[in-house]
Amino acid sequence: MSGIGEPRALPRIAVLGAGHVGPVIARLAVEAGYSVSVAASGDPEEIALLTSVLAPGAEPDWAAGAVASAEIVVLAIPLHEFERLDADLLKGKVVVDIMNYWPAVNGFLPTFDRKDLGSSEIVARRLPGSQVVKTLNHLGYHQIDEESRPAGDPERRALGIAGDDPAAVDLVVRFIERLGFDAVRMGNLRSGRALEPDGPIFGRPLSRDEFEQALGAMAA
Repeated sequence: MSGIGEPRALPRIAVLGAGHVGPVIARLAVEAGYSVSVAASGDPEEIALLTSVLAPGAEPDWAAGAVASAEIVVLAIPLHEFERLDADLLKGKVVVDIMNYWPAVNGFLPTFDRKDLGSSEIVARRLPGSQVVKTLNHLGYHQIDEESRPAGDPERRALGIAGDDPAAVDLVVRFIERLGFDAVRMGNLRSGRALEPDGPIFGRPLSRDEFEQALGAMAA
């Protein structure tokens, strides 16, 4: 047991998805001091070389093994594969949803084609045993890779964070800050709709002030 005043150990991270963005997040997390596992849909041997090159220090694993030992699970899979994901696998986990519903790019998905709910709200309903937090979805993988900066850097960019559970949001805020971005708390998961494709923030690398101004203009 940690003694009073001792720093809390960093949570272990599982990144589900080894496409473009998953390895970028895994590499930044390793560089920030986290222990990281990466899993795809199959045998970890199939992504071992990719992981060693794009996210050195991260461990390829089966999805079940990666998630079992993690406190934060980053969902970086294509959205059309989400419905095949075992919800029980993620019970008790803080789930960072970086997926987007973008019909013009990824095609029509009936489950997510709703005007009354944002995509992360739909994800959260599918994962009732998890605490879902939306972030890392409104910048492209190349922007996340290139825009990471240390705290205090005038070129540091902001990432919006939306979630219904305050403790989960706090955990993810610390994660995002360590990755090299200013975390902007947006409120509940519903507020994360502002981060979705065709929204005022999507695809725009903004400073904290610019981000907050964009949110203010949207609310006006």
